[in-house]
Amino acid sequence: MLTSSQKRDFTDNGYIVLPGFKSPAELSALKTRAEKIAAAHDFDACREVFSTASQRGPQADRIQDYFLGSANETRCFFEEDAFGADGELTQPLAQSINKIGHAMHDLDPVFSAFSHGDKLAGLAKDVGLHQPQIWQSMYIFKQARIGGKVDWHQDGGFFMTTPQSVTTFWFAVDDATLENGCLWVEPGGHKGKLRQQFVRDGRKTKLVDLDTTPWPDTTTATPVEVKAGTLVCFHGLLPHYSAPNTSDKARHAYTLHVTDGACDYAPDNWIQRSKEFPVRGFI
Repeated sequence: MLTSSQKRDFTDNGYIVLPGFKSPAELSALKTRAEKIAAAHDFDACREVFSTASQRGPQADRIQDYFLGSANETRCFFEEDAFGADGELTQPLAQSINKIGHAMHDLDPVFSAFSHGDKLAGLAKDVGLHQPQIWQSMYIFKQARIGGKVDWHQDGGFFMTTPQSVTTFWFAVDDATLENGCLWVEPGGHKGKLRQQFVRDGRKTKLVDLDTTPWPDTTTATPVEVKAGTLVCFHGLLPHYSAPNTSDKARHAYTLHVTDGACDYAPDNWIQRSKEFPVRGFI
């Protein structure tokens, strides 16, 4: 699927941008389904804000259990700024959800159709995934005005394999711009070391520092402004970030995190699968 030049770009820069990878009809179906899931969320039962930070206090176990339980289910998480000082939502429920995760690609027919197929399988092969395994899906809303930033990180620290193999497939469901919080990447940064690892120990998780290399900033990084339907595919060690959404419209995106089954998947990665719910690839 990729040309020789595109393969070299992926090897040299750590990412490739593929405009028009998904059709308007495919995007519309995915967005409609995501909005339906969000609208049906039980606000009274679950008010969890998405965060990979260590949790403390009397609610820590409940928050961790909700997060960890999402590994093989479909659950909604709120934006950090969704609630006012009185504990109530500052805007309608459907405009307050941060994301849906993390197994829609296997559990929901609409998400499954979007996440599988020969076209994605061919791309996976071209970027070096011999036995693709889709561990995680996330539908990200990046809500208008309250869509928070995502700090610099590398996806390799969340899906450790030996050797490193995780690759991210990031789909722009809406146009992604500087104003609404598009991705920023450090071209060539995937050639550096893994800085952090997110590990699980029972009901607890923590982010462990591995290397002191400074994160890039917007003076050295590159914004990835793309049109809806674009797929940005990038290496698991590529540092990336997204700024807050300061615009008046949400910026929806969908991501898949995929490893190579020929590599050893770490037993302390936060997502694990049982024999009854095996991980599978694009076909």
